[in-house]
Amino acid sequence: MTQRRSFFSNVVRVFAWTGIFGTTALVSAAAGAAFILTVPLPKILGEATATPPLSDLWKSGFRYQVSRPVTILLMGLDEATDIDGASATDLVGRTDTVLLARIDPEEEAINVMSIPRDTRVEIPGYGIDKINQANVEGGAELAAQTVSYNFNEVEIDRYVRVSTAAFREIVDLIGGVEVFVPNAMQYEDKTQGLVIDLEPGWQTLSGEEAEQFARFRQDDLGDIGRVQRQQVLIKALRDRMLSPTVITQLPQIVRILQNHIDTNLSTEEILALAGFGLQLDREALSMVMLPGRFSSPTEYRASYWIADTNSTNDVMQQFFDLEPTALLANDSPRRSISRLRIAVQNASRDPYMGEAVVNHLQNEGFRNVYLVKDWPDFNHQTMVIAQRGDLNGASFLEAVLGAGKVVADSTGDLDSDITIRVGDDWTEQIVQYESSLDGF
Repeated sequence: MTQRRSFFSNVVRVFAWTGIFGTTALVSAAAGAAFILTVPLPKILGEATATPPLSDLWKSGFRYQVSRPVTILLMGLDEATDIDGASATDLVGRTDTVLLARIDPEEEAINVMSIPRDTRVEIPGYGIDKINQANVEGGAELAAQTVSYNFNEVEIDRYVRVSTAAFREIVDLIGGVEVFVPNAMQYEDKTQGLVIDLEPGWQTLSGEEAEQFARFRQDDLGDIGRVQRQQVLIKALRDRMLSPTVITQLPQIVRILQNHIDTNLSTEEILALAGFGLQLDREALSMVMLPGRFSSPTEYRASYWIADTNSTNDVMQQFFDLEPTALLANDSPRRSISRLRIAVQNASRDPYMGEAVVNHLQNEGFRNVYLVKDWPDFNHQTMVIAQRGDLNGASFLEAVLGAGKVVADSTGDLDSDITIRVGDDWTEQIVQYESSLDGF
């Protein structure tokens, strides 16, 4: 009985962790892939694949292993309602979400880079356009080629495409996801049949509400704000999938996925990735958004996200183990720790704590520290957010602060290298620090 309970616990953990790969695509109109790496999929490019029963999957013991790092392109697509000859379920439209994931068995880590859909790229054979157009022009193959061509020639091993409809259905099936909505979100687009109406605060979102949360872009950050909220949803979905009750919904989830997913992962590869999930801890997932900036109104006819070459090279090196492009060698060296752009955001109950942290860091020799608008919720623990993927710099700052934890995502201030979201746990640290200064 003990062995059976242990096996069941491990299976739950597999589904929770390997679901991360899918939830990255899932969170912005591309859902359902939460379990793509734990169950055989019915659609393999160019061939028919038999899907063994779930009982056979469990009995297999996940004996397949990931023998080398694997890079997977995850794409979430809008329903193809505006393309002639296409049905709403066809995966031929623009990619609403583009994510690059590296599964590394040697480091026991998963690294994910979000690529904003408005990113300005060269689509091989088609010219300059937004990256979300690549799937329209040439499907998954051209989309993968475009990512590789524009980002350090990264070798993409496999792809997964999922559609909007699966997202709503699966979130409802697992009982919703709990997230913090930082501001009221109201918007209506009658042409798309889209109505967004969310109140601020912590709440459990249904499938429809979670889609609204992911799709809202009527603020100063536009599509980049959407990318940040996608990362919030990824973590919320990860936490939800740790619940043992989710596994009971697996057969229904599989049936949903059968109608909304396309991948060239084989059954054996899926099982290997599922087995890899057994080894992972919560901290094994690192996320980053493609570093860059908004184009200016006079720069191009269209509005783009322009990748920052130096910072992108840093991310591709750290997250995907790739050599920098030649341009980096002729450009300025990486910014020193003391020159990092550090945003400080107060999320403590002390209204002056943000200013105290700014002063503390400046006294410690950091030259580019600035205060941003308070976070609209109270945090107990300070978060050191590696906005541009600099986990080493974030870890150094965590040590300087003596409190908090490093957060490997891009949910902080857009202009920062690192954002410190100050929690109540830092109050004691700053009191001790000021007391030590009084002694001099």
